[in-house]
Parts: sequence; structure tokens; C-alpha cells
Amino acid sequence: MAAIIETKGLTHIYNPGMPDATVALDKVDFAVEEGDFVGIIGSTGSGKSTLITHFNGILKPTEGQVLVDGQDIWAKPADIRKFRFMVGLVFQYPEYQLFEETVYKDIAFGPKNMGLDEAEIDRRVKSAARFVGLKDEYLERSPFELSGGQKRRVAIAGVMAMEPKILVLDEPAAGLDPEGREMILSQVKRFHKETGTTVILVSHSMEDIAKYADKVLVMDQRRIAMYDTVEKVFARADELLELGLSVPQVTKVFLRLRAMGLDLPQDVYTVPYAVRTIQAALAKKNGGGEATC
Repeated sequence: MAAIIETKGLTHIYNPGMPDATVALDKVDFAVEEGDFVGIIGSTGSGKSTLITHFNGILKPTEGQVLVDGQDIWAKPADIRKFRFMVGLVFQYPEYQLFEETVYKDIAFGPKNMGLDEAEIDRRVKSAARFVGLKDEYLERSPFELSGGQKRRVAIAGVMAMEPKILVLDEPAAGLDPEGREMILSQVKRFHKETGTTVILVSHSMEDIAKYADKVLVMDQRRIAMYDTVEKVFARADELLELGLSVPQVTKVFLRLRAMGLDLPQDVYTVPYAVRTIQAALAKKNGGGEATC
């Protein structure tokens, strides 16, 4: 399958030519296939945020290329606007960007800027609201009357309503309680499954990446340290820990059990996977019979 977004030799230097020039990305080659759900992890300063803000042209490469749907987004700078509709970017704490009188108008802001007719705008607003779990009764309320989690959902719906080919989210559940976090991310996953939209999720939570992503990109020192399926990346748990990153708690448990001499795999990264692994180990110990736990 062809790449929907790709970087070639992407380098970004903040304040080039100045005494405080800082290399934020160093020759990054990266490609995401259409329909993928990619998680991006890395320590602070590794280049995660700088990377994703190149995807829709907020930042321009110092060197290298960013291609969306096979097109260099900076080949014709006058066309950059169309790529900003193709790549929807949700920043951290997006609720701070809400400003309209009603929830409906806030969600409709992007589609209106696309020049769509009122019927299409209405369809998109209601569809996006449904994806983030906002009932129709909320659409005529002021967004400033809503809870923090509801505001977050309105802001995400505003990007979804543009129906981008690629949805990029930078810590979309930051600051939310566990229930709110689960709600936001499960809704993003449902949006991904039902629409086939490519999703790129930046998160510090290894549990979130393990649960929702299909592939993982690991950034370190402004370069790519790993890029593979979730299973293969978390199987390299020792390397992740050496990079100063965490791994899912269930992975830590299995690493400890392996250190105690138990013959268990080290690529266990979710609780359901852990249950199946333990059941298989018990069945093997019992001579092939079915085990339950």
C-alpha cells in the first residue's frame, strides 16, 4: 500500500545561523501507510512535536521533504492551505482554542473555511459530534458551559468535521481523569475504524499506545530509534527502558517473571494479551488441556 504521509531526509533547525541554533530533527525518513494507526513516543526533546507540526505545514523543513498523498507539500507554497485540510492536527489542550458562541458553530468553523455548502456543513457537524459522543442537545450550548472533557471533545470534533485524510493528535487525553481519557481515545479509535482515516497519536502513556495503536514510532535524540508493529517494539522493552522510556505495566510484570526464570514471551503489552499468554502457558504445563484464569 502506498504511503499517505512520508518524510525524506527531514531536518529542522530552530534559529538557523544564530548562536542558539538548535537541531530539532536530523534527517528523518518516515512513512505511514493509508489507514494505519501509528503511535509516537519519545522523551521530552526527542523531536515528536516538531515532527508532527511538519505534517500540515505549520513548520517548513530546513532540509528534506514532507509528502502527503505523494505530493511535496512545499513544492508550491501557495497550495499549502489544501494540505492543512488533508492533515487535521489536534494540539494539546485544544479546548483553549474554542471561541464561537455555540458548540455547533465551533465544530462548523473548519468546514466553513473549506467553502462547503450549509447542508454538507450540517452533515459533518452532526457526524463529528456523534463520533465524540456529543448529543444534539449540546450543539446549541455555549462551549464555555461544558466540562473540561466535553470541551476537549468539541475541539476534536472540529478537526474531525473537516474529514481529513490524516488525523494527528498531540496528547489528546492530557490532563483528563482515567474515565475521560478512555472515552476520548476509544472515540478516536472508533473514528479510525469506521472511516478508515489514518491516525497518528503522540502520547507519553505506553498503555494508551499499546491499546490503541497498530504501529509505534520511537523518537530519540531527534532521530528515529524504532519503527515497527506494537508487538515488535514492545518486545524490545529493555531497549526502550535504556532510552529512558517506560513500557506498559503489564510488560514490566512479564519482564520480572522472565527474570525469575519463567519461560514467558517479552512482547506482552496489554492485559488481554497477558491473559491469553498465561492461559497458553498453563495449558502447556497441564499437558495441552484447556486452561482458564
